Amino acid sequence: MRLPDSLQDLADSEAVRFLRRPKSILRIFAGVFSLVIFSSLLTDGYQNKPESPQLHCILNSNNMACSLAVGAGFLAFLSSLAFLALDAHESHITRTRFKTAFQLLDFIVAILWAGVWFVAFCFLASQWHRSRAKHFLLGSNSAKASITFAFFSVPVWIFQAYLAFQDLREESPVPYKRSLDEGGVVLNTLSPPTASSVNIPTTGPNNLIYTSSALSPYLSTPKVPRLAMMLDS
Repeated sequence: MRLPDSLQDLADSEAVRFLRRPKSILRIFAGVFSLVIFSSLLTDGYQNKPESPQLHCILNSNNMACSLAVGAGFLAFLSSLAFLALDAHESHITRTRFKTAFQLLDFIVAILWAGVWFVAFCFLASQWHRSRAKHFLLGSNSAKASITFAFFSVPVWIFQAYLAFQDLREESPVPYKRSLDEGGVVLNTLSPPTASSVNIPTTGPNNLIYTSSALSPYLSTPKVPRLAMMLDS
């Protein structure tokens, strides 16, 4: 009778909720696709012809095609595992600068892998179209599997780049926002008074009232005209 409770606890656990995230699902799919690509060509991608014991790539005997698929698949598999592990510890990253750098790196890597798999799919499909099936007895299914999963890897990595871009837009703070706010407060404090803030009296010319701070020191002590002094003498 406790089985449903155990299943409910398992479904509500942090690990299951982490694996149910869209980003985690995409990383798992990307890792599985990469594993299929490089493992298929690594096991059955090199065959020998009936008349020769030397191993050749089943993709038009082009070793570069098999090396590209195996190398890219292995590196993409490690990249998916690494980012999946970083996603698990993302909640422990408290500094906003590190979190923004991680999201930016995730976006750049996803864009790069989408481009790599698009080029790899076109190259592998072209080499398979030029190869002759009679030259090799085995390996045709492995070649088709690697080409198919290389094609499906392109939208998977594009969708990962889209999710990383969404996270980058939501989490990236405005740089120097606090400095700009503090600078605005300082400027408002030190700015001179405007014309609207100065109260100009509206009294007539005979009733002008001057304060000592508004008058010049030369106007505060007026001099007697010389003409008046000459008349008195």
